[in-house]
Amino acid sequence: MRALLLTLCLSLLPACVMKSTYLELEAVAASTEEELQARITSLDQRITELEADLVGKNSVIDRMTRDLTDAKALIGQLKREKGELQREKAGLVDDKSSLGAAIEEMERALRELDRRKQAAEGRVARFRDMLERFKSLIDSGTLRVKIVDGRMVVELATDVLFDSGKASLSPAGVEALTEVGAVLQGIPDRRYQVEGHTDDVPIKSAKYPSNWELASDRALTVLRAMVDGGLDPDRISAASYGEFKPTGTNETDEGRAANRRIEIVVVPDLSDLPGFEELQKL
Repeated sequence: MRALLLTLCLSLLPACVMKSTYLELEAVAASTEEELQARITSLDQRITELEADLVGKNSVIDRMTRDLTDAKALIGQLKREKGELQREKAGLVDDKSSLGAAIEEMERALRELDRRKQAAEGRVARFRDMLERFKSLIDSGTLRVKIVDGRMVVELATDVLFDSGKASLSPAGVEALTEVGAVLQGIPDRRYQVEGHTDDVPIKSAKYPSNWELASDRALTVLRAMVDGGLDPDRISAASYGEFKPTGTNETDEGRAANRRIEIVVVPDLSDLPGFEELQKL
């Protein structure tokens, strides 16, 4: 550095520069060199400090970068969990709606079950009431009360009421049917159908070409006897089944005797049947 300054000074001075001037210049150069060296040393220290600070800042940047990466990963995970929770919530809402509908359906079913239970208990009570009302006739063997196809039926053997092949009532038959009519009249809000049945032994006469006509005439005779006994005529009807609805076998005398019968059916009240209210709306 010194040589450079001296060379610069000498190049600017005339060749006749005095030695004293040279020495002064050399002293200035030396001083300047020291200042420059001090500045260089200071700058080197500053550079070292800046480099250390840069290393620290780079470390902080690296840490923040890692934290940012972790934060992004965490945000992504939270977003996925949020989506899963939203889907689960939607599923729970659907389940709640379905559960509410199921509860309503169950409540309707329970109400319907309770209504049917009450209706069944009512039918049992009416059946017991009818058994009690006909107790004397049941005990005497004149008739019996049974359930057929869900209907209450009062059954009378035609052999007690009629002679073979006839439709005229015996005195005992008139007495029994008069009592039956009075009992049925005492049961409010009920209608009845008298059904005539025969065995399969064919009958063919001018008056009764087949068992249809015989069973029909007997059913009408029973109907009239009960009306005469006090039963309102608008509460009773008659039907004939001939030999086509046997209650037992026609292969034995006992079976044929059981098939020759009069059945007085308690006509079901449609308002007691399930679905009646819905049918009324159609």
